[in-house]
Amino acid sequence: MTDISPDTAWNAVLQRDRAFDGRFVLAVTSTRIYCRPSCPARKPLRENVRFYATNDDAEKAGFRACMRCLPTETPLAERVRAILDQRADENVTLSELAAAVSASPHHLQRAFKRQFGLSPKEYLGARRAERLKQQLKEGKDVTTATYEAGYGSSSRLYSQANARLGMTPATYRKQGRGMHIRFTTVPTSLGELLVGITERGVCAVYLSDDADELERTLREEFANATIERADLSEIVARVISQLEDHTPTIDLPVDVQATAFQLRVWDALRKIPYGETRTYAEVAAAIGEPKAVRAVASACARNQVAVVIPCHRVVRGDGTSGGYRWGSERKRKLLALERERERM
Repeated sequence: MTDISPDTAWNAVLQRDRAFDGRFVLAVTSTRIYCRPSCPARKPLRENVRFYATNDDAEKAGFRACMRCLPTETPLAERVRAILDQRADENVTLSELAAAVSASPHHLQRAFKRQFGLSPKEYLGARRAERLKQQLKEGKDVTTATYEAGYGSSSRLYSQANARLGMTPATYRKQGRGMHIRFTTVPTSLGELLVGITERGVCAVYLSDDADELERTLREEFANATIERADLSEIVARVISQLEDHTPTIDLPVDVQATAFQLRVWDALRKIPYGETRTYAEVAAAIGEPKAVRAVASACARNQVAVVIPCHRVVRGDGTSGGYRWGSERKRKLLALERERERM
């Protein structure tokens, strides 16, 4: 088993996302072969796929390694990532990494970014943010979590972690403490839908193939909140109208925790007309930050209220749909439905 959710893992497989190589393998029951997420082979049927955290786990279950993607081999970039994972609480320089793997700093930097889409420094920052989240979830105070995550000082923590957490560490540690969330799940044409609300507005709109998984996700994200099922038929109907009817916009108040930058991005997304799309670069330009394309993509990925904030309307510069927290295939269907209805 792996700690990555099945939907996230399957989406990585569909995207052939190299950033997930080494984090899990997919095993195909019909061929008894296991592969990297980025394997170029033809994609199997979802029902035939199992996910395992390591090669050993897959082999113990009776699967053998793929001869195309060679999951048992360890490329340069993965060796570097293993070092960064082991030394996430240190300030590891590019020169130190290069010496450890016997490669030039320039070649290492290019190989790592080509494989994972991040520089070693950016990857290390992301890993520290993950460790910080875990420490805070375990109930440790902010000061302890700061140093155990490897930030070194509180000033560095607040300058770097706030952008990754979407809020200050002290707020994140509360994980919804004091919040009262009512939620419900219903089936739709795009899978199971979860809608959660507080007294201030909608705080969660999730999509998946598994209603139980959606509830688990909500309870993990808001671990300290009071959460209960409720009849939210009126609000749910307004969300479903966007998915299945001809309602072009959803005018619902939202209660989301975000940085000022994320709020600017999400405001821009809500201004994209129904049936139209914008590229990440166009959204960046629209908020006056033309160089912040990667940050815009990150803000879209952190959107917790699918459809209400229509991050599905943001696509890659080449016109392809790109990634989506709730699954790339679901994103393509949403866009296709909107375009079809606009022609009616």
